[in-house]
Amino acid sequence: MRAMVEKHFISQVKLKEFNPSVGLDRGVAKWKEGFWYVVKIVFFLSALPYPHHLKASILRLFGAHVGSRVVIKPRVNIHFPWKLEIGDDVWIGEEAFILNFEPVRIGSNVCISQRAFLCGGNHDFRVPSMPYRNGPITLQDGCWIGAGCFIGPGVTVGTDTVVTVGSIVTSDLGANRICRVHPPAFEKIRWRSEIDISK
Repeated sequence: MRAMVEKHFISQVKLKEFNPSVGLDRGVAKWKEGFWYVVKIVFFLSALPYPHHLKASILRLFGAHVGSRVVIKPRVNIHFPWKLEIGDDVWIGEEAFILNFEPVRIGSNVCISQRAFLCGGNHDFRVPSMPYRNGPITLQDGCWIGAGCFIGPGVTVGTDTVVTVGSIVTSDLGANRICRVHPPAFEKIRWRSEIDISK
């Protein structure tokens, strides 16, 4: 019965009304962003183990604040280096993805494990045109983001906190904690209509 009711539900999403130029400050001229993508493909998305100090220097050239002894493994995807701040003695593992539509601040002595996704970009699913709903991310000193974790926009992970493998973090975590965050659960109806599909 529920499947039959859902079949008759009419989508209210209107992606043709989405305006990618509203709600996102790219931070630099288009030519600089384009140049960064070329450099990123060669030095960051490559599987070749380019020296860490070379990668740090390149990030600084593009406006990032990068501390000392930062290790950036191969195939790390950094979206906007000019919106990135990294402290000292940081380790970023293979295939980590930093989607920093808003500033991402990584403190000192932080470990970001393989395939972690720091996602500073989002859309407001409560509005049919799905406008941007982005937010900054802060990883305070000494925290460890486990492999395959998702850290959402607007999140701060506290000092010395460990986020265990595969966790999904959408709200702030306090300091000095070990956190396993796996929240998959039905929350509420996305769109209200005459047909209630929650039953």
